[in-house]
Amino acid sequence: MSLLSKWRLIPCLPASGAVQMAIDTWLLEQHRLGLHPPTLRFYSWKPVAISLGYHQRHYPNFWRDLTWNNQPIELVQRPSGGRAVLHQGDLTYAVIVSGLAGTRMQSYQRICEFLIQGWRSLGVELEYGAVGRGYIHNPNCFGTATGADLVTSDGVKLIGSAQLRRQQAILQHGSMRLTTDPDLFRHVFGVELAPLALPLPPEPILPLIAALTAAAQACFQVELLSQPLSESEWQSVLRLMSLSPTPMSTIERMQ
Repeated sequence: MSLLSKWRLIPCLPASGAVQMAIDTWLLEQHRLGLHPPTLRFYSWKPVAISLGYHQRHYPNFWRDLTWNNQPIELVQRPSGGRAVLHQGDLTYAVIVSGLAGTRMQSYQRICEFLIQGWRSLGVELEYGAVGRGYIHNPNCFGTATGADLVTSDGVKLIGSAQLRRQQAILQHGSMRLTTDPDLFRHVFGVELAPLALPLPPEPILPLIAALTAAAQACFQVELLSQPLSESEWQSVLRLMSLSPTPMSTIERMQ
């Protein structure tokens, strides 16, 4: 009989940014209330999206009219902080947990340890960024790397993370660069995307998730039990979306 704590692992899920942010918000609230165990999940953004940090109220007007492969690029506001992230050719992780002692930065780094170990198992060494508060003047999350972010050995940012706390409960989610299109990135942010050479197979999602899942079990000393969202949980998430103002309407009213 296993004595390890049990966490939920939600299988990788492609969905719109609005849906993904609603799921993360719902999971955090359910965990805060003691109704849901700690959770790890991975997801992708369909369609392509730009997510804005919760306090990021200004962005270029042309972002409202962006398209990718003849589909509109969604604008969505995250419940967490930080700057804008282009979600195309990336993989997002989310950890919902409580009971982590120490400062906010210590909790960031406690959670990020599974990312460091998982990527190391794939031959990629990561370390923490070192940018100070000046990052708030850069609208592009991947334009700078703070102590909560992970960079490669040559200083290129690979993972940008952000947190939301509700009492003792923590949501930490972050974007991992994989195959982001440099032309699209340049069009959105007006700067070049730093080149990133990763020793990954052509279809990296499944091997990466497997490596990170194994690392999470080891780092957190837990057993991860795979369980997709049930029909009733989907209904709760959709109900949360219907009760909340749309992310962009909230921003537009404040501009």
